[in-house]
Amino acid sequence: MTSLVEQGPDYSFVRRSKWVISHVLVISLVLAMLTAGIWQVNRHGERADRNELIAARVQQGPVPLASVAPPGSDSLIGETEQFLRVTVTGKYRPEDEVLIRNRTFEGSPGWWVVTPFVTDYGWAVAVNRGWIPRFFDADKPRPGTEAPTGRIQVVGTIQPARTAEGFQVADPEEGRLGALGRPDVARLAQQVDYEMSPVLIRIDPATVAADTLPTPLELPPLDAGPHISYAVQWFVFSIIALGGYPLILRRVAQGKANSAPEWD
Repeated sequence: MTSLVEQGPDYSFVRRSKWVISHVLVISLVLAMLTAGIWQVNRHGERADRNELIAARVQQGPVPLASVAPPGSDSLIGETEQFLRVTVTGKYRPEDEVLIRNRTFEGSPGWWVVTPFVTDYGWAVAVNRGWIPRFFDADKPRPGTEAPTGRIQVVGTIQPARTAEGFQVADPEEGRLGALGRPDVARLAQQVDYEMSPVLIRIDPATVAADTLPTPLELPPLDAGPHISYAVQWFVFSIIALGGYPLILRRVAQGKANSAPEWD
């Protein structure tokens, strides 16, 4: 005679290969989500530190670039002195100007315009004069975007140079290039006949006439960004997975126990 009797959960199935794979996938997913959440928390801290740095440096008066990053300075000077306000006097060299590819402004594709500026000392610094739309061509005249002529003073903030990293494609090592993939001062220096500072100057928008091209680049916004909200989402997803998966296992185990008849 058989009778159905309420049984306790039967977890014997959890050792089967397909369920072991399921356990590994869930654990891996949880670890990945926790890692993403921690990374977002760290990014929040980095952004807060950056905001403090920008806020402090924009309050300072500009200092001569020659006292901070003349030619021959450490290549990392652009990182350590980023956002520092500097000033330099001299003349633009528009014939040596290059464009930086794949730069956006308010969602529109375009270029950065980087023009060497030969200082009164005889060496030069690359000045990032701002953004222009993509319809301009690196190998043709760009009317309406010309650099000022004559001896002038440029005021701006230090911007670090960038080179190809990881899987990024580097610019050709030979030849004279009208466009670069990144603001690579070392590559630009290869095609000019004067020494260059290892940094760029991001021109101060307040020193440029409004509604003109190039559109000068603003400093990053001093807000907290979305990192904490993203971190909370990842941690919530982790909690859901950690709490929900055991419930799924229990439901399966209970179902297996109740479906098995007991013989007596």
